[in-house]
Amino acid sequence: MRITLPAGTPAELVEPSGTPTRGLVVVPDIGGLRPLFDEHCRRLADENGWVVCAPEPFPGDEDLELSERMERLGSMVDEEKLRDIRESADVTRMETVSIVGFCMGGMYTLKAASTGRFHRAVSFYGMIRVPEIWEGPGQGQPLDYLEQGSSCPILAVIGAEDPWTPAADVDDLEAAGATVVRYAGAEHGFVHDPERPAYRPADAADAWRRATEFLSE
Repeated sequence: MRITLPAGTPAELVEPSGTPTRGLVVVPDIGGLRPLFDEHCRRLADENGWVVCAPEPFPGDEDLELSERMERLGSMVDEEKLRDIRESADVTRMETVSIVGFCMGGMYTLKAASTGRFHRAVSFYGMIRVPEIWEGPGQGQPLDYLEQGSSCPILAVIGAEDPWTPAADVDDLEAAGATVVRYAGAEHGFVHDPERPAYRPADAADAWRRATEFLSE
């Protein structure tokens, strides 16, 4: 169901049937909250017994076209995004909460991993360094967050052919302590959206399995 976080940001909140075991925050890609992420939240809740919450990354601007969203990234402020992520964790009302994010949401997942709020974090092809076109005064570097804070365990799912996560950046993320799984031949966005040309069913199934097992530990 759609809820409103204390700061006014819309979010999707899904509770499992039965007694929940832990919470999970899902950080959407640049396309924001939409039926695809409603389905992911419901599936993750039902299959694992988790309370799942996903915040809208563009509150008040949900109707923006993709090109406009790309232009807005440089004006985003980490403090606001991490606030929404923390509030999403709080509304699960669970003591143990983990986080998973995709693409742009994976980048914010890396930043959130060092806040001390999360038990575990999974970044699906999240940008390890802020792309030049997204740089702005409110955008900090994910690696800087990881170096400055005590990070929770991180699993990074990476496509070896993904230009948004260059090999040198992936090596640096691994050196920072993240567990990295590289998928040969995979491009950006190969797991979470079957509508994308980059989608790889076998790799996607394997990545979801690894992510679920990691989050369940």
